[in-house]
Amino acid sequence: MLTISPIPAFSDNYIWHLEKNGEHWVVDPGDARPVIEALKSAPLAGILITHHHPDHTGGIAQLVHRYQCPVYGPGSIDEVSHPLKDGDQLSLLGGKLEVLAVPGHTLDHLALLLQLSDAEAPPHLFCGDTLFAGGCGRLFEGTPEQMYGSLRRLSDLPPETQVYCAHEYTAANLRFAEAAEPGNAVLHNRISQVDSLRAQGEPTLPSTIGEELATNPFLRCHIPAVARRAVSHGAGENADEVGVFAALRQWKDNF
Repeated sequence: MLTISPIPAFSDNYIWHLEKNGEHWVVDPGDARPVIEALKSAPLAGILITHHHPDHTGGIAQLVHRYQCPVYGPGSIDEVSHPLKDGDQLSLLGGKLEVLAVPGHTLDHLALLLQLSDAEAPPHLFCGDTLFAGGCGRLFEGTPEQMYGSLRRLSDLPPETQVYCAHEYTAANLRFAEAAEPGNAVLHNRISQVDSLRAQGEPTLPSTIGEELATNPFLRCHIPAVARRAVSHGAGENADEVGVFAALRQWKDNF
């Protein structure tokens, strides 16, 4: 049985810890210390990286020194021993890991999709800072066209896909989502659920692609109510979905 657990790091990062039959992997270890504490005496089989930002890579060197393990991720990162590119596939934890290029937040950003051999098990998506629960990453390097294309690519995954993003931003993201689409009843229910989880100190992740499609404004740029709100925040009257997305992202940057 595969277990996937969040290891909290810094103020709001999650390092994802995958374990099956005593084999351990981590995704985006920005800090080595909490990983070492979580592993206790267990070995680390490998590290997966989505992009080059330090809060996702800062712990790599110490973990490699301690565990002598391989690092898979974008070739732009010096510590990566096994560079990955779009379309690559790896055997991992009894399943298949597929690599998806999702530029926008950074140009080297990858999403990692794990499908277990059990056909009944949902896919598991490790999307770093591209897709967030209720939101998406800022455009530090890419264009709105790139980021929106990346989000559309992820939104085409099966709705039951489990979404493991790298930050606990859900509550704040949903406040913006409510401003972007105030009439969304499903969103209102999600806000209540998230507020309850956070009041108990519980993580709000993973979400699912289906949940994001129903409540995440950055995946709902085709919805007329969202497009109208984007027009009131800088999108042209005849803006296409990319234009709506760009206006929403700029609005969120200053929300």
